[in-house]
Amino acid sequence: MQHPSQATTLTPDVSRLKAGEMNLGTSIMAVAFEGGVVVGADSRTTMGSFIANRVTDKLTYLSDRIYCCRSGSAADTQAHVVTAQLSQYEMTHGEKPTVHIAATMLEGIIYQNKDRLSAGIIVAGWDRIAGGTVYNIPLGGGLFSAPWCIAGSGSTFVWGYCDKTFEPGWNKDQTLEFVRDTLSLAMSRDGSSGGTIRMAIITEEGVERVFVPGDKLPNYGGDRV
Repeated sequence: MQHPSQATTLTPDVSRLKAGEMNLGTSIMAVAFEGGVVVGADSRTTMGSFIANRVTDKLTYLSDRIYCCRSGSAADTQAHVVTAQLSQYEMTHGEKPTVHIAATMLEGIIYQNKDRLSAGIIVAGWDRIAGGTVYNIPLGGGLFSAPWCIAGSGSTFVWGYCDKTFEPGWNKDQTLEFVRDTLSLAMSRDGSSGGTIRMAIITEEGVERVFVPGDKLPNYGGDRV
């Protein structure tokens, strides 16, 4: 019989991160309304427990009236190659790409490199065929269309709020308020999300950027830095 002092101590491996990989976080969101979409994100970039940037712009231009929101590794979510491909598409076909085409291009890159990239993307915008549309591309690939989408570490805290609060048929102002309030709630609960909120209203008329500083956000009881 083995003496208690000689017993092997088992240490559970609770980390799912690869060697040298940082634990990153964010809160991103997109919601479609009649005539367009609203995209939004917090502005905190983290490296583990270290806040690397408090005012990051996570809304990335892809093409005319098409943007993406980025979560995961900041380096892995850079979408410059897709922007170049969409520009080439417009020159080749003589027409602007749709939101679905942009989302499909990004999804292809993420799926083909699913073992190398840590990237979760929301693609949203307006085009003349489908109007305002939202596509979710989770880690590892996949393409899902929905009237609204949230992602990032902060999203786990607000799924229930979104399910209960969202109503089809909202106008632009109601949708903008919904995105602001949802992201503010996520930021108050998720330690890896914070800073300010950057939003963009995308319609046939163009893109309107909206900035909400941290001290102007609804306060749900959490301190923001």
